[in-house]
Amino acid sequence: MKKIFISLLVTVIAASCSKSFLERDPINKRTTESFYKTPKDALEALSAVYDVLQLGGFDNIHLISEIASDNCFGGGGESDMSWKRWDRFENDINTNDGPWTKYYQGIYRANVLLANIGNVDWGTDSANKVRYTAEARFLRAYFYFDLVRMFGNIPLVTKPLDPTEYYQPQAKPEEVYKFIAEDLEYTIANLPATAYSAIPKADYGRVTRWAAQALLARVYLYYTGYYTQNDLAGVTTKAEVRGYLQELINTSGYGIIDSFPLLWQSAGANFVKEDNKETVFAIKFTHLGLKDWNKNDGNRMMVMIGIRNKVVAPYYKGWGAATVNPKLYAAYETGDTRRTGSIISINDENLSYPETFPQYTTYFWKKYMPMNDLKPEDVGGDFQIDNFYDYVVIRYADVLLMAAELELDGDLTKAQTYYNTVRDRAFRNITHRKPLTNDAAGKALIMQERRLELALEGLRYWDLLRQGVTVAKQAIDNPSSDAQFKVDFRAETKGLLQIPQKQINLSNGTLKQNDGWSL
Repeated sequence: MKKIFISLLVTVIAASCSKSFLERDPINKRTTESFYKTPKDALEALSAVYDVLQLGGFDNIHLISEIASDNCFGGGGESDMSWKRWDRFENDINTNDGPWTKYYQGIYRANVLLANIGNVDWGTDSANKVRYTAEARFLRAYFYFDLVRMFGNIPLVTKPLDPTEYYQPQAKPEEVYKFIAEDLEYTIANLPATAYSAIPKADYGRVTRWAAQALLARVYLYYTGYYTQNDLAGVTTKAEVRGYLQELINTSGYGIIDSFPLLWQSAGANFVKEDNKETVFAIKFTHLGLKDWNKNDGNRMMVMIGIRNKVVAPYYKGWGAATVNPKLYAAYETGDTRRTGSIISINDENLSYPETFPQYTTYFWKKYMPMNDLKPEDVGGDFQIDNFYDYVVIRYADVLLMAAELELDGDLTKAQTYYNTVRDRAFRNITHRKPLTNDAAGKALIMQERRLELALEGLRYWDLLRQGVTVAKQAIDNPSSDAQFKVDFRAETKGLLQIPQKQINLSNGTLKQNDGWSL
């Protein structure tokens, strides 16, 4: 456990993060005592917390979530066993060490900033003390939410640890969710209700009140669903979450763009670009790492899902991870623009790709696919590490569908309006609407809409789990006669991932493995 919590000391924080405000010079040879003196120091430390968002490639939670769901198989080459193990729910003692270490690294940085922010001489800049605190607490909540969804039983570390405190016990999940909710409630209460159109371009990628409201809704739906609770760990009620989403919808200035395919870089010249009005929160990336493997400026997940080993114009090459399940492609109705906007079909697009590899399905991601007409090499980068499109964490369409779900037993007219907005855009007409009802049938319609609208955006696995392990198993199981595509979701794991054995060993017996993952 010591390695988790002290692996990244403030004295070596490197905040060479991403775009605009996140681009800060690295901090070298400065101790905690000498560092937290000025507002500039605090901003550099905050940038270092944001920096953790960019970490991860083959083990990015976005990628893991799609592979573990019914949307994708593992894919990749013969030696890319981690992806296949996530797909098939197979043991691998340290497969998940990357995410575990990443998130505790982010939590450590946030805790150090929050513990020392009071030492800064703010002068006339006291408003930024509140702002930086709110942003750091959002990020800490974000890191904890990913951790607790993935592993369930995790240590809850709320401050920098003394050497005598390194071996932290696993907290009850409800304790972690309570902490997450409190952090997000603080962020909502302390960030202004600045409309999208008034956010300075230099601040794109920073946490907003709206991002906190949307993330809190996501946390609420997952916790109350997966753990069958009536509220969010005694902190936030359904009525409060409804109110937050109503404020977001009515006053934030976010909205959906007219055409779904134009949301993604595969639209070429018609791409609406990053930071459009549908992007409530995104992780920012840039090519400016310029072949430096020690930096994490680029979106390293993109090369993972690229078409394996071959440029197939207009798409660029990659490693072929997370091949799309044909069942997802077939789930879209005729006329739904999201099918060709989300998924590449080698056959339907008449592309030439004669190669084959494990779990190749003829379907690849279109969302986040590297594109041949603007690739890292064109701007001096390396295609393996310098892809530069942002990862959109929360889209406004997701907000509408969460609000529709929360209003099923409240204001059904509102729920129908939000649901219609998403479907009307998908079909470019109003003739494909379906009536919602305030029962299981209405919930099923919304969950299916979430699958189609948010496919390949890292949400499907969690949407299945929050409907219950039985529902998840029914969807994920793939009883194929072809062994490479046979998937058997192991209900005994409850959908939780395997805690890295490396961390269990370091914990001096404090950490216990999740059910179903005994070696």
